[in-house]
Amino acid sequence: MDITFRRLRVADDESLIGFLTGEIWPFHSISHVDHETARQWIAERRFDSEENRSFWIVADEEITGLLRLTDLEDDTPMFDLRIRAEHRGHGIGAHAVTWLTRYLFEEFPEARRIEGTTRYDNQPMQRVFLQCGFAKEAHYRDAWPTQDGAYLDAVGYAILRRDWQAGSVTPVRWNSE
Repeated sequence: MDITFRRLRVADDESLIGFLTGEIWPFHSISHVDHETARQWIAERRFDSEENRSFWIVADEEITGLLRLTDLEDDTPMFDLRIRAEHRGHGIGAHAVTWLTRYLFEEFPEARRIEGTTRYDNQPMQRVFLQCGFAKEAHYRDAWPTQDGAYLDAVGYAILRRDWQAGSVTPVRWNSE
């Protein structure tokens, strides 16, 4: 499978709205994005600004996902990953996380680490984090709001620049009490 990344452009607004509203995003706080919310997010420049950059994930010339990089002016950028349901489970997530890690560390020399958070029940994403050299650093109880008003646990992962450069993972010192 040939996977590439194409930066989102202003001309992509309608395609972005269709992408966000055309899928159910089961592991996102807002799993059903409506047109009004999508337009509001675009107007707020959540997808393209000094702090945010977004990329289409294109597999074999088909848009299969969206990668949004956030907190780009910080030394710890984060990201949001959305892959269309029919393309989940085919390695696109791991390819995207590997790509974004290289991209962020090469494009942003001040970045010391990259963080990502997912719901505790999103086992596929947790496997992607570990496969891509991220270490589990946190478990947040009742921290992930859902659209129906419930709260679920979240887990946090990060990769350090030095670990990425060395191809290693520094273990977390859990017993500091």
